[in-house]
Amino acid sequence: MTQGFWGKLKKPFFIMAPMADVTDAAFRRLIAKYSNHGKLEGGPDVFYTEFVSCDGLCSKGREALLADFKYSKEEHPIVAQIFGSNPEHFQECAALIKELGFDGIDINMGCPDKSVEKQCAGAALIKTPKLARELIRAAQEGGGGLPVSVKTRVGYNKVILDEWLPEILAEEPAMVTIHARTRKEMSLVPARWEHVARAVAIAREFAEKHDTERTLIVGNGDVKDLSDAKEKARETGADGVMLGRAIFGNPFLFSGSPREVSVSQRLGVMIEHTHLFEKLLGGIKNFAIMKKHYKAYVTGFQGAKELRAKLMDAKNADDVEKITKQFLNS
Repeated sequence: MTQGFWGKLKKPFFIMAPMADVTDAAFRRLIAKYSNHGKLEGGPDVFYTEFVSCDGLCSKGREALLADFKYSKEEHPIVAQIFGSNPEHFQECAALIKELGFDGIDINMGCPDKSVEKQCAGAALIKTPKLARELIRAAQEGGGGLPVSVKTRVGYNKVILDEWLPEILAEEPAMVTIHARTRKEMSLVPARWEHVARAVAIAREFAEKHDTERTLIVGNGDVKDLSDAKEKARETGADGVMLGRAIFGNPFLFSGSPREVSVSQRLGVMIEHTHLFEKLLGGIKNFAIMKKHYKAYVTGFQGAKELRAKLMDAKNADDVEKITKQFLNS
């Protein structure tokens, strides 16, 4: 097993979840800045890219997709997440990820998106464990020593963790993230963290039985903040916790201690975020992607509804700055 940087992290560690059209290069850079990443009590401990199609990276469309693999030196350790179902492509992508200087490779085996599943990728791999194992091996072979991890769910239509997780563990990944719901449940029911505790036990039993190094287990699902993450790690014995939706509108989330952020500060960060998005991804990604962030930044204060409505009509970063400053000065 190659644990790489994973084996050096202080436990429990905290990871920023990969989210399509959310955790892009601009937002990650902002989080690194405002969560004091790399400093004492700062975080997150690990960054992830958005997930990227392996088939796409092995096609003529590679150059466009490489925008999703942009990152800054301030984001290390950073893991590139990929999805797909072709072992040859996985080996090629893993070599590319190594060449680009990433610290690890993660395979998405949990995404419930129908377009992803049609490719026999994401959560569909829960139904094809043999292929799932081939993909892990291909990534390990192509990655040239980079640690390979997996993000998955507790089952497809029902919980089959006791059957599914050992299949993954047999390939000795460095880490497995368990989203504590089935694919069928999507995010429509509360995450059941007792399944994360069970995953920890399965990983421990597997390592003892096969006399191998234990794969690290990370829990994911409905984590409110860093305090909640620490409590869930303590209750389940998980090595780490992955936080996703809680980061919306709050790049301070991983800063190590709760902080009061004024409305003007939050809106100032929103303006900075928008300009950074335009600088790094303008012309590559649709500006409309930023509008889901505005819904999170602009909430919980008088006049928020009216400001949000105006921001939905903004065409660029200058518009956003003008509209927001007018609001703050009114």
